[in-house]
Amino acid sequence: MTRRTKKVLISALAILIGVPVALIVTAIVWLRTEGKTNGSIVSSGESRNYLLYVPKTYDPAKPTPLLISFHPAASRAEVEMDITQWNQVADAHGFIVVYPSGSHVPRVWPMGPHSLVVDVKFISELIDKLQGAYNIDADRVFADGISNGGGMAFALSCRLGDRIAAISTVAAAQTLPVTECGEGRPVPAVAFHGTADPVVPYQGGSSPVSPTPFPSIEDWTAGVAHRNHCEGDKVETQVTASIRRRAYPGCANNADVVLYTITGGGHTWPGGHSPYPQWIVGSTNREINATNIIWDFFAQHPMARLKAAK
Repeated sequence: MTRRTKKVLISALAILIGVPVALIVTAIVWLRTEGKTNGSIVSSGESRNYLLYVPKTYDPAKPTPLLISFHPAASRAEVEMDITQWNQVADAHGFIVVYPSGSHVPRVWPMGPHSLVVDVKFISELIDKLQGAYNIDADRVFADGISNGGGMAFALSCRLGDRIAAISTVAAAQTLPVTECGEGRPVPAVAFHGTADPVVPYQGGSSPVSPTPFPSIEDWTAGVAHRNHCEGDKVETQVTASIRRRAYPGCANNADVVLYTITGGGHTWPGGHSPYPQWIVGSTNREINATNIIWDFFAQHPMARLKAAK
């Protein structure tokens, strides 16, 4: 097998959720290098890495939003940076972006009972470190991610809702049931998912890459809306020829819940880059730019606004 073929296969592995043991072994053999990072902390006795981007317009005298962006399973921080293109949006709107690395090779967010506690502690300590080094606005700390990373962003809304103002998920692998969130603070959420996602099926159920069935995306979103105490009938809007927007009104503390359904969309970031072959992940929709939409959503949902609404 050529080196190029190995790189292509590793790219395919990078999208996998609940990575099977055989694939983990394969990734351990091939993924020998850490990847591009520029920071680290010791959390739970382990050195954890991250990739930090601070825009040139950063002003130490001005409270600045922080975005935490989670990579897919068996991937790296710079892959998430490339997929989402968050750095360009950060330049335009003046916020800091950090891309944490998952635990161990092949860099995943396992979200088992023990590992979730460890990763949530890592993210909380990472926020602490960045707040110590930069003028971070505690009311505007946000989280997003794709695939396994999207599942981690949702897990933070459940386990770290007192620090995360709002979240976004794209093609997310939701392995943490909404019912396990408990009665914590409602967290605004905007989600994107393609109806032709071959990795995390839109209708839910079994997947060739996960031993655990995934929930239906519409049922999952309705569950988040129920947790956020949204009242009234959902509102459907046709955004483009292939994109439908579903919004839940009257949510507690302005904790809006929105789902963008991409007809024919794959396991990809709408309007973003895809480092993976289309024959594996499906098509990338270009009718919208999820990154811009997510930031607009975040800008409308700071923690301070939610506190004032109580």
